Amino acid sequence: MKIRTDISLPQVQAVYDGPEGDLWELVMGEQVHIGGFASSMALAQAAGIGKGMRGIDLCCCNGAGMRFLIRFRQVAAMQGVDATARSVSRCRARTAAEKLDGRIRVVEADACASGLPDGEADFVWGEDAWCYVEDKSALIAEATRLVKAGGTIAFTDWVEGEALYDADAFRFLGFMKFPSLLTIREYASLLERSGCEVLCAEDTGQFTPHVDLYLDMLNRQLTYDALRCIGYDRELMDKLGGEMLFTRQLASSGKIAQGRFVARKLG
Repeated sequence: MKIRTDISLPQVQAVYDGPEGDLWELVMGEQVHIGGFASSMALAQAAGIGKGMRGIDLCCCNGAGMRFLIRFRQVAAMQGVDATARSVSRCRARTAAEKLDGRIRVVEADACASGLPDGEADFVWGEDAWCYVEDKSALIAEATRLVKAGGTIAFTDWVEGEALYDADAFRFLGFMKFPSLLTIREYASLLERSGCEVLCAEDTGQFTPHVDLYLDMLNRQLTYDALRCIGYDRELMDKLGGEMLFTRQLASSGKIAQGRFVARKLG
């Protein structure tokens, strides 16, 4: 595990309350995670999430993951939790615009202490967002608390790979505003210690090609749009581009990756 003690929730909120969050959505799409629709479908299929289920999305951002599950996996209802005010506002507005607000609710709360009732969800869901949470042990414990016995915890996340040096990790975590980065094995261990059977804990293999895609889009098609997001600040654009290239180098050498996890709550 790699940690930066100087990064916590306020810095993460600043990203998604500001222009940097708009930039991520521009490049990665409304789902704002590696692999978009295909990644969501692969996770839902691996977890057996389908018709009539009720789920909770921890760190739901703008709610695109919940809308995906309602539309394409015939989930009955979703409850979202996010700690950033603008993300919650966008989730409500977009969900209402798609006339799904009768089946999707969202609360502004800490994902580690959501205030939702024990053991009512068929599944807990997350997509490339738990890397922003400071206390991942508490997050996994909360996910386990919320899901019913025999229910499922399914998520993807950015994870530490092989031979990620401390200096490189410090720079990467600072760029991404991640307080920590776990390995696949560390996430699996947290799930096991929380009373879950781990069914899937694997590298999706999707990180490097998608970072290549994002860089190509920024350089070849979306340059003006990206500049608009950040107030036409070309110096900042160059800096962010350099950090994206650094991220690609880490990914291509296997030092960071996207992990896919599916676990079943025992008991």
